[in-house]
Amino acid sequence: MLNLNSILVFSENPGTLLEFYKKVLQSEPEWSGGNFHGFKAGVGYLIIGPHDKVKGVNTHPERIIFNFETNDVEGEFKRIKGVGGKVVKEPYHPTEDEKMLLATLSDPDGNFFQLTSPME
Repeated sequence: MLNLNSILVFSENPGTLLEFYKKVLQSEPEWSGGNFHGFKAGVGYLIIGPHDKVKGVNTHPERIIFNFETNDVEGEFKRIKGVGGKVVKEPYHPTEDEKMLLATLSDPDGNFFQLTSPME
C-alpha cells in the first residue's frame, strides 16, 4: 500500500505562498531547507518551493486540487476568505448526502484547494 507523503506546490514567488499558507494552516512550517518549507497537514506535508519552469499564476488550476479536511467547512471558508483566499465556489453539498460539504478557494498563485467535511 502506498502512503501519500506530500504535495509540492512550486511557485515563481514561493515567499508569497509561504505567507499565505501560514495564515491558512495557522502555523509555521514544520521544517525549512533552502528555499523549501514544509507544513505538516494531517499525516502528510504541503511543501512550498521555487521551480525555474514555473512562471506567473496557474493557468490550469482545475488539473489538481488538494483538500483540507475540517469539521467546520463554513467557518474555515469565511476565515480563509478573510486572509486572502479567493472564492472559487461557496460551500455546497456535492451529493444528496447532507453531511458532506465542500468549498473551493484559490491561493495567490491561482492554485485551487478545497475545504471538505470529514470523509467517512
